Amino acid sequence: MSLTPRIAIDAMGGDVGVRVMCAGAAMARHQHDGLRFLLVGDETRIKTALDNHPNLRAASEIVHTDKVVSGEDKPSQALRNGRGSSMGLAIDAVKRGDAGGAVSAGNTGALMAMAKLALRTMPGIDRPALAALLPSLGDNDVVMLDLGANTDCDATNLVQFAVMGAAYARTAMGLERPRVALLNIGTEELKGTDEIRDAAAMLRGAGHLPMEFTGFVEGDKLSRGHVDVIVHDGFSGNIALKTMEGTARFVTDLLRRAFTSSTRSKIGFLISRPATELLRHHLDPNNHNGAVFLGLNGVVLKSHGSADAKGVANAVHLCAELIEKDITRQVTEDLANFRRDSAA
Repeated sequence: MSLTPRIAIDAMGGDVGVRVMCAGAAMARHQHDGLRFLLVGDETRIKTALDNHPNLRAASEIVHTDKVVSGEDKPSQALRNGRGSSMGLAIDAVKRGDAGGAVSAGNTGALMAMAKLALRTMPGIDRPALAALLPSLGDNDVVMLDLGANTDCDATNLVQFAVMGAAYARTAMGLERPRVALLNIGTEELKGTDEIRDAAAMLRGAGHLPMEFTGFVEGDKLSRGHVDVIVHDGFSGNIALKTMEGTARFVTDLLRRAFTSSTRSKIGFLISRPATELLRHHLDPNNHNGAVFLGLNGVVLKSHGSADAKGVANAVHLCAELIEKDITRQVTEDLANFRRDSAA
């Protein structure tokens, strides 16, 4: 049964804050007029932003606070001082059931710590994971997790990430049996750490789950489209993500420099502009904005701090989709099936 999406927005988070968060929510509602919002933050600033978005104002309730978790706050500081902040109140709305999910562009570590404390991890999950959709050369995006929430992981953690990532791929991309792989330094069965090899052994015996474990994938194949879900610890995943983002910027900057180096190059740019625009669109992080904390008793999404209104709208859309398709229930059922069949 579809759930009505009401989303709590941490309006104070991100590099720009209220203006962009409200503009993104308004853009999302223009495309999905069933959305409703709790806008959490400074009431005066939110009301000023809503003057430009009457459609959003009609579907929103403001929760006032002038307290903000800064980008410099450590997770421990956020846990001590974040109660009553825009981030904290948005998460509390999910805990109370006043919202089906929350979106924040604020401090990632603080958001993770506060969400985990308030919502707790799901039964059968030892640690939540940060998952995101990234572009690939395949027919769909690729899910990568964990992207930084857990630097050290054992085999059980990796298996749980795989189960959650597959459920996420089915929800966000409509795949019946997502192809799942573990990030490794080689594709041979003997490669990698004990934790990775043990996780692979457990996943090979999980044929009853709605996913297909394909083995190992190397770093140079992350975006080829050969798999749908790539699983790794947060340390490796964060390095891989930042490397991919840096490479994308390197390629676009290199093309820009090449196309402006001479008159002939500028003419060549005009001829090839449709192709370069397609490339720019495909690599634009705003088109893939929104990382979800999987494994919590509630939906919490992290928007990139530098996201524009389109990026925030994409994060809001993703949050609404995860609420409507009840991602928490899907993960719970998959984990229960995995534990039952493994025990049998």
